Amino acid sequence: MHGCRNKCGGCYRQFNKKEHLVEHMRTSYHSVHEPTCGICNKHCRSFDSLREHLIGPLPKQECKNIFSICGCRFCLTILESPNARRIHQERCQFSNVNYGLTARMAVLGLRDNPTIDYTSSRSPRVVALSCKMVGGGSDGSLDLCARVCITDESENVIFHTYVKPTLPITNYRYETTGIRPENIRDAMPLKQAQRKIKEFLCYGEPMWKIRPRSGKARILVGHGLDSHLDCLQLEYSSFMIRDTAEYPPLMKTSKLSNSLKYLTQAYLGYDIHVGMQDPYEDCVTTMRLYKRMRNQKHKTDAYPLASDTHNTNNYASWRQSELESMSEDELLNLSGSDYYCWCLDSVP
Repeated sequence: MHGCRNKCGGCYRQFNKKEHLVEHMRTSYHSVHEPTCGICNKHCRSFDSLREHLIGPLPKQECKNIFSICGCRFCLTILESPNARRIHQERCQFSNVNYGLTARMAVLGLRDNPTIDYTSSRSPRVVALSCKMVGGGSDGSLDLCARVCITDESENVIFHTYVKPTLPITNYRYETTGIRPENIRDAMPLKQAQRKIKEFLCYGEPMWKIRPRSGKARILVGHGLDSHLDCLQLEYSSFMIRDTAEYPPLMKTSKLSNSLKYLTQAYLGYDIHVGMQDPYEDCVTTMRLYKRMRNQKHKTDAYPLASDTHNTNNYASWRQSELESMSEDELLNLSGSDYYCWCLDSVP
């Protein structure tokens, strides 16, 4: 009985002493933005953790039983009935849509789109970027950008070009990139591609002025964007980056990044990187993942923006006696997220 009184209202961990529960709340950052079981309301740090809770080696049996009948295996939502689940899951899975990518990618392979129309009145607020790298250096292990693609939310190509690196290419990595010397011979120089992309992303706004949820700069979606921007020798505001490799709900339970291939299979329901890899395919996939995360419906959070000091202040040591007298729900209500939830991008 004593242990039950010291149970976390988020993840349901139990503690022998109330002071240990308070310390847990100080560092757990539970919030309305965490992936949550639709059956028992347990908060999980990531969707992988939630998946383990529902269908892992040691699931909660009651939740597993209900999920097996009414749960969507892609978004992990619980539906009202098996029939509702079937209809929902057909919409949730992107396999059938994916077949249309092959033809579009074939067109891209034949024709570049080296201009960006960023003066259009319908200019996109959110774009996805992906590069394909060839090898440089004596052993061919140095990543050099040789192809870049940018798409919008509707999977339209905004920009696509082969890129001529500033250093000599020593390994074209043809088996995965499909890039040959003739693709690079008359390709756009790296500096020119870099300038076009930077102008497009910033949209006339100085880099130092860019802030989240305000201004004209564009939200940039991708997977492992640090390496893509590095190979473009481009810096961009971290406020505007939405990286599926670094977003806590999409990471492993070990807090390491999941591969884009795994995320696509688990959350979208189809395979990518079968044979040669195309940057357009990666752009489409990361944008679909981003939109799935952005479209989640979360309760209104009193503290919507992530702050390292938020939990430190709310669970300050000088409030220890007051905190230890609170109920588990009251303690949970004080907690805030330690990351920016993408659902907030849909808030006007």
